[in-house]
Amino acid sequence: MLHSAEEHFSHLRSLIHARSFNDTTLGFLESLLVSKDVESATEVRFTLTQFLRSESLSVIRSIAAKTVHQKLLILDFFVRAFALLGDVQSCLALRYEALVLRELKSATASCEWLQVSSVEWLNFVVDAVHNGFHSVAEKVSVLCIIYLQLAL
Repeated sequence: MLHSAEEHFSHLRSLIHARSFNDTTLGFLESLLVSKDVESATEVRFTLTQFLRSESLSVIRSIAAKTVHQKLLILDFFVRAFALLGDVQSCLALRYEALVLRELKSATASCEWLQVSSVEWLNFVVDAVHNGFHSVAEKVSVLCIIYLQLAL
């Protein structure tokens, strides 16, 4: 990466380490993806994807004591970041984690606002199938059937 790009990447790293999971950080991430040539764009995207995969795992391990709302905001940030990077696998994985978290907490905490609708599950299944994750879609479909049976 060029010197300027390294400085920008360093700034993104500091934002993530400062736990600045907001639209400003996402906007900065998006600005890093703008490149003059394909080779640079590919290199930057790869580097950012590897960095965010590592950081997301670290952050997720560290948020156990946070509230459900805070956890969901952080998961949403990383889902959106991976979507910007075009990392469908990470995006879907974290979307799934957020849906499962909401479903589990809605049942144990009696928080109806956390309940995952069948439409949300269906949208997830469609996205998984569309992106070639057929086994994931099948497993989620089975979960949907179980949730629907429990709701009846």
